[in-house]
Amino acid sequence: MTPREIIAEAWAITRREKPLRRWGIASSFLETLFATKLLIYQVWFLVSYLQGRPIGFFDDFLWLSAHVSTTALVTIVTVFLVLLAIEWIFPNLARGAIIGLAAKSHRKEEVKGGLVLAIYNFFPMLGLHELFVLASLANTVTIVSLILRYITGDVKFAMIGFVAFFWLISNVLKFMASFAEPAVVVKRVSIFAGLGSSFKMILSYLNHVMFLWLLLLVITIRVAFNALLVLLIPAIAVGIGILFAHILSPLYALLIGIGIGVILLFVASYFFAYLHVFKEAVWTVTYFELKKHRDLLVIEE
Repeated sequence: MTPREIIAEAWAITRREKPLRRWGIASSFLETLFATKLLIYQVWFLVSYLQGRPIGFFDDFLWLSAHVSTTALVTIVTVFLVLLAIEWIFPNLARGAIIGLAAKSHRKEEVKGGLVLAIYNFFPMLGLHELFVLASLANTVTIVSLILRYITGDVKFAMIGFVAFFWLISNVLKFMASFAEPAVVVKRVSIFAGLGSSFKMILSYLNHVMFLWLLLLVITIRVAFNALLVLLIPAIAVGIGILFAHILSPLYALLIGIGIGVILLFVASYFFAYLHVFKEAVWTVTYFELKKHRDLLVIEE
């Protein structure tokens, strides 16, 4: 298949298969929710840092304890921690399901068994994700925030440069490992075997530059829209919360703002799900197509 045909096939799979979109919606919602909470916290820290009074790690809980009862505080903290665990676990479950179901759809098989694929591939997907933990902008921002908060002197700026360098290297390595996840899910190989296979395939077929440009363009558009949404939703939620704060108590105004923000996140996640599933489908279909060719390292069968 040509790159144009691969793109068309991946988009057809995305539009045709509802199970993939359901996994994509849930995963996109949780990922965007996590990024939004992180952005709100980092903006709060940045404002306090510029004012010369950096917030502590538990200042948000101290603020809550001063405004709500002990029972409400325990409930809020418990829900927050449970939600944080779900946001960490579920995207790795969804990734295995989306790749496996996309592979079945491409092979014209019945698209079912998403839960089994998700559970069976959870630990490999988690391992591959954690290998490139610094490739995540959210994680990198968090590390930089911790450095600014707890490291004193000029050495902290050198450490920030070091983190930025590893962020760049991690993204290059993550790109080279683009076929590792399809290899693990489809061929059921180990993580390191999948990484080796991905590196070899990327290097062998790097001349398909047009296809890679198209794919990277789609990913860039997704990231740009995601970043825009992450910036807009907290602003809308905070604005509504401030508006209601003049009428209701701070706690009720906060809950209303959070509720509206969650609704906006869910609506946006429906659209992000298409791009999320499409990206995984493109890599999966491409993996199948490149595996049809003989390994370039093999000279004689």
